[in-house]
Amino acid sequence: MKANYFWMAIFLLLPVTATSQTADEIVNKALAARGGVDKIKAVQSERVSGRITFPQGLEGTFVLQLKRPRKMHIEITLGDQKVIRVYDGKSEGWMVNPFAENKDVQPMSAEDMKNIAEESDFDGPLVDYKEKGSQIELITKDKLEDKPVYLLKLTNKNGDARFYFFDASTFVLLKWEGIRRIEDKEFPWESFFSDYRDVQGLKYPFRIDQGSPGTEIKQNLVTDKIEINPKIDDAVFNKPAPPPAPPAETTPSQAPVSAQPPK
Repeated sequence: MKANYFWMAIFLLLPVTATSQTADEIVNKALAARGGVDKIKAVQSERVSGRITFPQGLEGTFVLQLKRPRKMHIEITLGDQKVIRVYDGKSEGWMVNPFAENKDVQPMSAEDMKNIAEESDFDGPLVDYKEKGSQIELITKDKLEDKPVYLLKLTNKNGDARFYFFDASTFVLLKWEGIRRIEDKEFPWESFFSDYRDVQGLKYPFRIDQGSPGTEIKQNLVTDKIEINPKIDDAVFNKPAPPPAPPAETTPSQAPVSAQPPK
């Protein structure tokens, strides 16, 4: 399993048709639907915790912590293993992946670092998108599962294109598509957002169903709790400690008398 799959995206070309709305009008309505730019920018830190499910019944938990400016720490716990990804908000990032060949703390790859600033931006890509060097186009008004949607294309300063499907009535985000190169490979990816709830005046999707079309790579994330402006020590965003060494094997004569069989 590759922990990087948690952050992959897809690119999809779609036809351009005329609409009565402009791109900036859709952006403004989408930001208002979230709760407004002022409330979004008032969030200085955020902690999101919940459950993640992979194919074949593999389940775990995740905790995502964010803090301005652009600091990020995420842990995915699967059984007794933890996948950790950390960015200090400046120039360094690290990974711990117990499922990889090298299980030590590793610096993020150049490809990871190329994308990390956007991943750690919990304002989202629409807030101040021009100042971030992005361009947005309104592609069409379409339907997503029989629901009218507006489709926006965002091209960031790196030249990467993503597509966002906004509900034409509520203007909440329903789907996201893009493409990202991971380990010299391109992976399609799509994410569906649902179960929107209000948290201190801001709208958040409490369920994200995502996967790479045409592959077995799929994840379902269900949020249990979102904390706004929790106290998070800056040390959380430092280089992670090395994972503990696996316990030494014991022979029957070395095992304690009261030892229980594994469950």
